[in-house]
Amino acid sequence: MQSKAFTLYQPKHRETPVVFSSPHSGRVYPPAFLAGSVLDAHVIRSSEDAFVDDLFRTATDCGAPLIAACAPRAFIDLNRAADEMDASVVEGVARSPHNPRVASGLGVIPRVVSGGRAIYRGKMPLAEAEARIRSHWQPYHAALRQLTEDSHTQFGQSVLIDCHSMPHEAIESHSRPGFARPEVVLGDRFGAAAARDVMDQVESAFRRAGLRVSRNTPFAGAYIAQTYGRPSRGFHVVQVEIDRALYMDEARIEPSADFEAFRAVIAGVVAEITRIGRTRMPLAAE
Repeated sequence: MQSKAFTLYQPKHRETPVVFSSPHSGRVYPPAFLAGSVLDAHVIRSSEDAFVDDLFRTATDCGAPLIAACAPRAFIDLNRAADEMDASVVEGVARSPHNPRVASGLGVIPRVVSGGRAIYRGKMPLAEAEARIRSHWQPYHAALRQLTEDSHTQFGQSVLIDCHSMPHEAIESHSRPGFARPEVVLGDRFGAAAARDVMDQVESAFRRAGLRVSRNTPFAGAYIAQTYGRPSRGFHVVQVEIDRALYMDEARIEPSADFEAFRAVIAGVVAEITRIGRTRMPLAAE
């Protein structure tokens, strides 16, 4: 299923309560947006989770859906609340109590891309920001909500894997002396977004693939984990952050020579994760 806001890849048969979401891998840059930015068409991509949707595309082969954003994170951040508006970039927005994401320029309408580089010359009208919410944020979250609720109805639980990538330098700066830096950071908001057994199974899948994994540091999960994770009701969210250096040339924003090999590794991880709560659909009577 294709829309302006997202692409939804559905399996032939749902066999698992697991849903994969890639809210930051969108790469459709509206010409008017590029024309209104002080950044060139390459630099503006620096906050994009490039190719993450491609890494997880095998989800459908394992009976799970994958929803991927079309618009880029620099245009609208789907991992933020719709009201996380930045008064420094949107006209007519009142300054709200301190929000560290908005303060750093990473609200629902981002002010900056990676490295704190400003996107715009000035402010945009509130009507333009609201139009982006209506055309992209609302449809994406309506579809994501429906996918998780369908999982819960069919399987008694929903396990949402929120797929992201992290700049190599971001994880390097959080490495501790004497400890190997993690290649994957899993976030469940310190247990608030997923039950421990679900988190354990997701972590085991990555570790068995030979990847170094840490939990909740430096990324514990943002809006999607906070909003969709209700483990006491059977709704679980695990945010996944993967070191970009494992599969891409960050400077050129191109797949590296190791991309296909790493995609095969992730395919194995996906296959294992989708075993969580898996059932077999009954065959139709002949």
